[in-house]
Amino acid sequence: MNEWQVIAMLITLITGAAVIIRPICNLTKAITELTLTCKNLDIQFANFETNNKDGHKRIWDHNEKQDEMLNDHEERISKMEGRSESTK
Repeated sequence: MNEWQVIAMLITLITGAAVIIRPICNLTKAITELTLTCKNLDIQFANFETNNKDGHKRIWDHNEKQDEMLNDHEERISKMEGRSESTK
């Protein structure tokens, strides 16, 4: 082999290595970004679940309070109607 063939072989090997290594680096970068995105989504979903549970608890507490007020109101109306019927 003469000098030019050796140089051509080295250029071919370097180019071949670059062709193989570059997509691997791009894929590694993409996988890393996707991993970080998944971790962030996991954290956001956990926060969403906590906020959602707290929101539902507040709604149900308010609903129970309104139910108590409604029952109290119905009892007072029933007592008033009972009195007015007995006075007739």
